[in-house]
Amino acid sequence: MTWEGDKPVALDLYYDPVIDHHHMRSPMGLSLPAWYLAPQRREVAEVGWELTARMNGVSGDGPLVGLDNPMSSVALLQLAAEFGDAALFERVSDAVDEFAEPTWDTDRGEFTFGFGLGEPHPRGQLNARAAAARACSPGAWNRVFNQKNTARFEEPTVVGVDFPTVALSQAFWDAERGELHVTAVPRNESVRGARTRFRVTNVRDASGWTMTAASGGVTPLSSEGGDVVVDTQVDAAPRVIRSP
Repeated sequence: MTWEGDKPVALDLYYDPVIDHHHMRSPMGLSLPAWYLAPQRREVAEVGWELTARMNGVSGDGPLVGLDNPMSSVALLQLAAEFGDAALFERVSDAVDEFAEPTWDTDRGEFTFGFGLGEPHPRGQLNARAAAARACSPGAWNRVFNQKNTARFEEPTVVGVDFPTVALSQAFWDAERGELHVTAVPRNESVRGARTRFRVTNVRDASGWTMTAASGGVTPLSSEGGDVVVDTQVDAAPRVIRSP
């Protein structure tokens, strides 16, 4: 990047070391790599966010512009999630939705964006980036890399979920309380209320575990091969699986 003081004036498309030539373009190109720079060179990524916000009208009170381009709208959505507050992200998200064709496939249990592309299948990369943005809270993308939680690899872990018939909207371990919070969501209404089984691995002792339903009912859990076995109903209600 070429800077004048703290203002970027150009971004290299590429550099040719043989002839020592920088092939430059507008610094607006920083909006695309800014998401990847956020955990590594946050000060540069913030400049990319500021440029993107100005280009798309986020900095003012008028309508957002340029959102009919899927690459631009997704980049804006990601940066708003990482650098903006909740109100700003909601504003950007609502504006993007007007062009992104948010769609529920109720039979498959999938939520995707069509982005106005008229394609038979949702565009994978664009949907993945949009999903990452919607899963973010401010600074979350930076924390994934710079505040690593390696303990999770040794903590109780859910395995053997009957996906895609069943999905988990949450599965997190509360080490202080010795509790695993799990919510099993049905793919569609035809499997709501059905029974499903999964296991909890990485436990020191699989005996004596219990499951508490949202209604307060407590069920003892069995064990198999050193794992806790969970047999429950698929109803999108939270469950708390407790160690003895």
